Amino acid sequence: MSDTAGPAAKTVRRDARARPTLKDIAFMTGLGVATVSRALKDAPDIGEDTKERVRLVAKQIGYHPNRAGVRLRTGKTNVISIVLHHHDDIADFMPHLMFGVSEALVGSPYHLIMTPYFVDGDPMDPVLYVVESGSADGIIISRIEPKDARVRYLHDRGFPFVTHGRTELGFDHAFHDFDNEAYAREAVQWLAGRGRRRVALLGPPSNLTFARHTSDGFLQGITQHDLDEVPVHATIDSPPAAIVAETKRLMRGRNRPDGLVCSGPAAALAAMIGIEESGMTVGAEIDVVTKQSSEIKFRPAMHTIKEDHRGAGRALAKAVMALIDGEDPGSVQTIDAPGVVTA
Repeated sequence: MSDTAGPAAKTVRRDARARPTLKDIAFMTGLGVATVSRALKDAPDIGEDTKERVRLVAKQIGYHPNRAGVRLRTGKTNVISIVLHHHDDIADFMPHLMFGVSEALVGSPYHLIMTPYFVDGDPMDPVLYVVESGSADGIIISRIEPKDARVRYLHDRGFPFVTHGRTELGFDHAFHDFDNEAYAREAVQWLAGRGRRRVALLGPPSNLTFARHTSDGFLQGITQHDLDEVPVHATIDSPPAAIVAETKRLMRGRNRPDGLVCSGPAAALAAMIGIEESGMTVGAEIDVVTKQSSEIKFRPAMHTIKEDHRGAGRALAKAVMALIDGEDPGSVQTIDAPGVVTA
């Protein structure tokens, strides 16, 4: 088949593939290349009308700074890395957190990359990679432990980082956290108000800091309301089948719980399956309380207390950008209360 498009069409296709440059913006705005560059960097000596005109043209032609060039000139990557574990609740936690981080980065020079790790991997590996390769200007990490080696390493290296959770390392670092102690205490209080007397906690793995906070709040609640604790031999990280089996064991036991506090909605759903397969009904023989970030409940029978993962993402992104800009880590620490939406 002959090529009937002609030289003009070929030229158009070649131009369409070309990457827009500062020279293109300068030509279209009638400004100098240096003025365009300074306007895009929000230089104080450039008027707001000029900046807006340059930004509008840049957006229209799809201009993006060449990150390799930016790195050569400034030493910065304009990248923020978020390290996530495969156990992070894929239905509730991860998408909302990532959306919140992305929201906060809109209009900033930063791009987001996700660095995953898995149960059989060393959680230090992705952190070492980001720092030693210089592939990001700042990092967000989660699943924090009281004496987290990643936090100590990042602190000692002076690398900008923020944690989703707190540590007990004895030095200030930036963090955003949810008040899991208050959550568990309020959950038990709600169960007590429903007349429940034997309550169980399906909580986080004991190595994580928020497991301690959750356990403290749970124990405060059962002490305050003079309730009995029913031990659970599973965590929210246990495989769903294991949670179902453990729930069935509990519900068929002589001292079965009539109230369950759960630290995550996916695990709560597995527990509900175990309850139903035991021939019992949530809201009748037992009540279940869990956290939830989205507005849509998985099961109306469950009582949910809001944890704003999307707001947490925004807070974490704003914190790490502030640290990159030189903010003191001790001044970038926030805690959300149950049901409170982060601005």
